[in-house]
Amino acid sequence: MIINGKEEALKEPVTVNEYLTAKGYQTKRIAVEINGEILPKSQYETRQFCESDKVEIVTFMGGG
Repeated sequence: MIINGKEEALKEPVTVNEYLTAKGYQTKRIAVEINGEILPKSQYETRQFCESDKVEIVTFMGGG
């Protein structure tokens, strides 16, 4: 699987939410794109990553 341009191997299947939690992401401030499509937050708990996925995780920053 490719995440943010870097190859990452998964030892076992994980959901998007499990992955994000393990990596310390705050799900309220991010967007996840899988294979060119934005994943709705309602699917984070059920969508599992596949080895062939290309993932982009974008963190929103505040400021002015």
